[in-house]
Amino acid sequence: MPPSMLDTPATSGNGNATASNTSPAFLDTTPGPDHDWKVSLKGKVIGITGGNRGIGLALAQVCLANDAEAIYSLDIFEPGEEFAALQKAHPKRLHYVHCDVTSEESVNTAIDAVIAAQGAIHGFIANAGMTKHQPAFDFSRAQIDQLFNLNVFGAYFCATTVARRFIDLGIKGSIVFTASMTSYRPNRAAPSAPYGATKGAVRNMTHTLAMEWAKHGIRVNSVSPGFIKTAMTYFVDQAPDWDLKMQYYGGMPRLADPKELGGAYVYLLSDGASYTTGIDIPVAGIVGAW
Repeated sequence: MPPSMLDTPATSGNGNATASNTSPAFLDTTPGPDHDWKVSLKGKVIGITGGNRGIGLALAQVCLANDAEAIYSLDIFEPGEEFAALQKAHPKRLHYVHCDVTSEESVNTAIDAVIAAQGAIHGFIANAGMTKHQPAFDFSRAQIDQLFNLNVFGAYFCATTVARRFIDLGIKGSIVFTASMTSYRPNRAAPSAPYGATKGAVRNMTHTLAMEWAKHGIRVNSVSPGFIKTAMTYFVDQAPDWDLKMQYYGGMPRLADPKELGGAYVYLLSDGASYTTGIDIPVAGIVGAW
């Protein structure tokens, strides 16, 4: 913003300068002398929804590898063997809290439990979601409601809840949504109009919430994965026309390991991204992102 816009005083109807009584209380977001310029999560407590498996568990692993003090998986499902193995490798740093993100009460309870245990929360990945791929005419209202309740409303409840805690604690926190390449264009390999619509909503929330909460020092960004190898996408590269579709898409002709997403999330959660807000980072190997 040009200095002239910052320095212009409020004026009354007759053109005289007046003091504004309605200006918001802006939190100083300028990095201090102790700012850690290394892209690291050292000392940070991070919450991840849907962190017991798939992309969420992979993100937990990458965050731990980048020195996060503690990772909390907020998930409706009980942890499985993969979570237990990672927890054993990182004792006292990986935790599970039961949470149904479609319930505001459950989200509040889970985030308060994290703060009670750690004294703070510094970053949050709103990752829990689901997908269903089928022709648009085949979706029932119940299926569409389920997609929006989890992917949109769940992400919104988590973001607003944790943002309130950041403000209460005076923490310049970071929120990262998991969006999708389908928020940019249709997925020709596995189309789903309702799923793409939910992720388009998530990406729009990213920009709007970043604008609203910048005055509090809260950064809001998103990551849009491409074809990631998970339990929900195992079938994609098994299609008989997979090679042909990859020739059409261009880019890297494979599914990504979920951990390959982690670098984008770590950056956005870190102090190294202190002036980065309101953006989406596609991590899609070009495939289907544009």
